[in-house]
Amino acid sequence: MDVSFLGGPQPQRGVGVVAPFDFALDRELWRWVPDDVSLHLTRTPFVPVEVSLDLARLVSEHETLREGVRALCAVAPQVVAYACTSGSFVGGLAGERAMCEAMTRAGEVPSLTTSGALLTALEELGVRRIALVTPYTESVTSSLEEYLAEAGTTVTGRAFLGLTRHIWKVPYRDVVDMARQAVVGEADALFISCTNLPTYDVIPQLEAELRMPVLSANQVTMWAALRHIGAQAVGPYQRLLIDSAPAAPEPPPLPEPAAAVADDPPDEQGGWT
Repeated sequence: MDVSFLGGPQPQRGVGVVAPFDFALDRELWRWVPDDVSLHLTRTPFVPVEVSLDLARLVSEHETLREGVRALCAVAPQVVAYACTSGSFVGGLAGERAMCEAMTRAGEVPSLTTSGALLTALEELGVRRIALVTPYTESVTSSLEEYLAEAGTTVTGRAFLGLTRHIWKVPYRDVVDMARQAVVGEADALFISCTNLPTYDVIPQLEAELRMPVLSANQVTMWAALRHIGAQAVGPYQRLLIDSAPAAPEPPPLPEPAAAVADDPPDEQGGWT
């Protein structure tokens, strides 16, 4: 079959993603992306450090981020996202803002981070109290709590695994178990942290069971990046995607009914005979 008459694929909008060197869930990110958008990923340089606050600082250094953005700009993305939760909350609110500014200056393209996207999602849903699930150690989990507190969000309960490597291998069963432990008190939503923790398929189950919005690091990252370019993230039964979907356009007004037409001419008095 000769396909040359098709002229090739249509141009796609692009989302650039800078991820830590150990990020293993490229395919999960793609699951939130509509067909007319392409992802362009790059990774930070390898450093021989286990998952910790030290690693979070190393993979979020401004020069590291700038190099990643410059590499992505060769394919002209419309927005760049730094896909790492710990790397974007370790410096607090001011540190997260400085990271976005450094990336934006490096590529002259709008930029965002996972932790910044989380705060945007919480604001979108009107959430002020959350239950927290992480694969991290206690010190990294506590740093996330401090970041959220600085933004005015209260953590009502938490559960964490204490892992320092191979986070992408955690099964859904463990994520569900942690969620059940963390949801205590008066939480408005659940947040599952770490872009290296698989969450796509578990979100609908947890939302149905817990009766609250369930957010995850990869979900909020892709939701925020796609929204920035006017696209809608794809995902079944995910409250964030449903509540923030653009309203359906109003249907066009129906045409006015045509005036009745009589077969006979009017009489001399102007009436119909």
